Amino acid sequence: MELETSNRTEAPGKPATAKGPRPSPWVLVLDFGSQYVQLIARRVREAGVYAEIHPWHLEAEAVRALGPSAIVISGSPGSVGRQGDPRLDPEILNLGLPILGICYGMQAASHALGGTVRHSRTREYGRSVFKPDTTCPLFAGLPAEFRAWMSHADSVTELPPELRVAGSTDSVPLAASWNPARKLFLIQFHPEVTHTECGPQIFKNFLQGIAGLTASWSMAAFVENEVPAIRARVGSDRVLLGLSGGVDSTVVAALLGKAVGEQAVAVFVDHGMLRADESDQVLEALGKVSPIRIHRVDARERFLARLEGIVDPEQKRRIIGEEFIRVFEGEAERLGGFKYLAQGTLYPDVIESAGWATGATAKIKTHHNVGGLPKDLKFELVEPLRSLFKDEVRALGVELGLPTALVMRHPFPGPGLAVRILGPVTPQALDTLRAADKIFIDGLRRKKLYGRVWQAFAVLLPVQTVGVMGDERTYEQVIALRAVTSEDGMTADWAKLPFSFLDDVSTRIVNGVPGVNRVVYDISSKPPATIEWE
Repeated sequence: MELETSNRTEAPGKPATAKGPRPSPWVLVLDFGSQYVQLIARRVREAGVYAEIHPWHLEAEAVRALGPSAIVISGSPGSVGRQGDPRLDPEILNLGLPILGICYGMQAASHALGGTVRHSRTREYGRSVFKPDTTCPLFAGLPAEFRAWMSHADSVTELPPELRVAGSTDSVPLAASWNPARKLFLIQFHPEVTHTECGPQIFKNFLQGIAGLTASWSMAAFVENEVPAIRARVGSDRVLLGLSGGVDSTVVAALLGKAVGEQAVAVFVDHGMLRADESDQVLEALGKVSPIRIHRVDARERFLARLEGIVDPEQKRRIIGEEFIRVFEGEAERLGGFKYLAQGTLYPDVIESAGWATGATAKIKTHHNVGGLPKDLKFELVEPLRSLFKDEVRALGVELGLPTALVMRHPFPGPGLAVRILGPVTPQALDTLRAADKIFIDGLRRKKLYGRVWQAFAVLLPVQTVGVMGDERTYEQVIALRAVTSEDGMTADWAKLPFSFLDDVSTRIVNGVPGVNRVVYDISSKPPATIEWE
């Protein structure tokens, strides 16, 4: 049983199955609802092996049919001794595949083999000192002890006869076990999180040393696989791309240009909610690397009219998602008809919009390009980035020839500044927020801090406060600044920016943006907060 620290924000989405031939070798990650499951897949990929996440209820024959090269069993908020909680099909352990069980994965496999799992008297959460048996190949080359991240309420108290101890902590004597004949390796801690020292080496030991897998997964390999897959699916039909101006859809445009050339047409919808100068930068960069044709549509008044008076963020997302599609449909009809609609949907978009059909995952928020799509959509979707994490998309963009400065821009929500205005979206609010955001971002670049944070932006708050300017009372708006550090956006910590920098930016915003008399800095981490405010 894996301890939860909040409502889960790293929950799994639909399985990321490749449209074309699956890269080989590949690792199946069986997800039992772990808050860290996406990190497991990332660590496997970082070690050069492709990974896909599939739901826990797969039975052995289904796993055999998928044909993975190895299996990783994730953690879970469930308990093997609690009725109704997910259970591992014991026959999966008899498939002859190398298996790494993490946290609940250790408990589930031990239980399936006849071991004993009990609720711990003392919960173990946080860093613990793990002492490995370095004769176990999973821990080859590692120190005699290292810090490992624990997050569990249950523990294995008695191993099945065929497993032997491979490591311990002061409070958990059976913190790792193994069976060399089965190539079965079980650990109670989480090697996928950065808090665990030696985590990358543990994955490398399992994937290359134990499973004997070749490190062949890269963005170059992704292009080699995905380009013919897109060509095969699209055939001679035409593809309409919704170009939002963000990194994701820009990379899709470059990928489509390589795959189908002029069969793809990008419609850039200027909804008036982009950051300063963003649209011109994107269109100029794409024109240099992709033959894809781009049609720019001025839809600012149309979007503002639909958003008038709307405050609820979910309603904003649904309206913007639907309006995007309606604009695309109109342009598709005007331009001659398209069968496919391409989008820059990423795995985190899918994850946060909806979980597995089992209901084990909490919905966090709707993404306009996933849950916000209308039911009467007239296109078939092409989403070539649906299985990729943000850092992989950036690497893909560079692989495709896009400027590094462009693909390394901070993430930007599809609905744009609309969900960074906490209140009604108006032309004045957009102008205010855009000006404040530009001052913040330009300052980060000027002080060489931009590349040190995962994401930074300004938020316009729906409150006014009293201030004093020029010996006169003011009653004006508040800007919140947000900057976070993260690896993939699934978890994040607030960025410890220098106070002198924040002081300078605050002064510049108050003096340079009409209608603003106060600036605050958000020091919330994810979880419990999300990165965006809406």
